[in-house]
Amino acid sequence: MDRCYFCPRRCGAVRTEGSGACGVGSNIKVARAALHFWEEPCISGSCGSGTVFFSGCSLRCVYCQNGEISSGKAGAEITGARLYDIFFELKEKGAANINLVTAGHFLPQILPQLKKARENGLGIPFVYNTSSYETVKAIQSLNGICSVYLPDLKYISSELSRRYSACSDYFETATGAIEEMVRQTGSCTFGEDGMIRSGVIVRHLVLPGHAYESKKIIKYLYETYGSDIYMSIMSQYTPIKKTGFENLDRKLTKPEYDDVVDYAVNLGVENAYIQDGECAEESFIPQFDLEGVFPS
Repeated sequence: MDRCYFCPRRCGAVRTEGSGACGVGSNIKVARAALHFWEEPCISGSCGSGTVFFSGCSLRCVYCQNGEISSGKAGAEITGARLYDIFFELKEKGAANINLVTAGHFLPQILPQLKKARENGLGIPFVYNTSSYETVKAIQSLNGICSVYLPDLKYISSELSRRYSACSDYFETATGAIEEMVRQTGSCTFGEDGMIRSGVIVRHLVLPGHAYESKKIIKYLYETYGSDIYMSIMSQYTPIKKTGFENLDRKLTKPEYDDVVDYAVNLGVENAYIQDGECAEESFIPQFDLEGVFPS
């Protein structure tokens, strides 16, 4: 943390003295640790996913659905020992897995706790939930620790990634990280209960006005990985605040989403989750109220 070059931003911040491009310093910062029931069915199941929301993010998406924590403002600093205890507390509550949401900028601090928890009989999978704006080296450090990956693939266009997430290298960076995830896990495997045990589910949030970009992403994933991965084609885009981009200041329409899903079906995609009903509601965004962060 003396000079942080861990994420693709390579900002060189002295995070022991202040925040980096990720918006946080060197101490682990968590905004919520609780059972979460709104992930894909094979992750949440009926018991819930033991989800730990970390503060900060290396991207700067203008439409961020979790801006309260991605900015690094919400949350509280905890020790590695406390994080370790949180894993087992979530397991005691019945969590199907431990879901690490946007943890990449804290990997050097949390890796020892992940290893220790596995060695001490945690016995449920770690799910690595990421924007995919990660270095291959970072993903390699999780080999043998995380058995399930839940990465985004947001854009192919460098112009869109620059405009909406302040980086022009998103696609090449994200696809390199996803390739390493698939190399580690191979094809998806599931238990008799339908819950995922290992593998990669690539999420794509369809943005209003950008169905064509979504189709290109689905085509890339299908032609690259076929049935080795699952896709999660998401309709839940929620305009939280004014972005300055007219198309992003509205919800996705049903015809827009149906067009993308129909394209995936016609392409031959079978391993995919889609969303039905009204998903673009703020109620789907959890309260970052420090639930589960400190001992009860």
